[in-house]
Amino acid sequence: MLLLAFDTATPAITSAVCEAGDDGVRVRAAASTVDARHHGELLSPQIDDVLAQAGAAFGDLTHIAVGIGPGPYTGLRVGLATAHALAEALGIGCHGVATLDAVAFASGREKPFVAATDARRKEVFWARYADARTRTGEIAVDVPAAVDTGGLPVIGHGARLYADVFGPQAAESAPDYPTAAALGEVALRRLAAGEELAEPRPLYLRRPDAAEPGAPKKVRQWQA
Repeated sequence: MLLLAFDTATPAITSAVCEAGDDGVRVRAAASTVDARHHGELLSPQIDDVLAQAGAAFGDLTHIAVGIGPGPYTGLRVGLATAHALAEALGIGCHGVATLDAVAFASGREKPFVAATDARRKEVFWARYADARTRTGEIAVDVPAAVDTGGLPVIGHGARLYADVFGPQAAESAPDYPTAAALGEVALRRLAAGEELAEPRPLYLRRPDAAEPGAPKKVRQWQA
């Protein structure tokens, strides 16, 4: 299996080509750039670059995996729209992986911890993990002070942003952002194990900032 993975649910634009074989998963090429404002401009050239580095063409791919968030809507939709377009054009499977699962996997931790990313509005997206591969509950969004860490260490960019809440060790936590290499390995391991992957749909935990305008207010004419 040759899988193209990418994620745009955080300020990191990250892509990788991963291959599954008898000896496990091999990352053939990977790249990441942190730029919160240019997901749309940077993702496609990055994908071209990692394919070239991997010595692969689009036609060689058998699967696509994309980060489904949670994350800010504008960045998240870039990756998901790209994943759907490529999968449809190539006629291959498209799978979703929670962005926090990629952050957790990249940590390589073997003991319980909490992973947290920035949710803006002074909140974090977070979840508990038994180890780097095993999430133990649903992903939630809360203000940092309301996160029930259970005394566990907290990793990720959300932990670093709110080190005053999560403790000084949070400022030294790694990784800050997901990597497509980790996301791709998570997807390939789950596929090989016959596990069901998430649908490639955005994982929203709250309503978007934008809303449809209501009916216009009636204006009364002033009369003398």
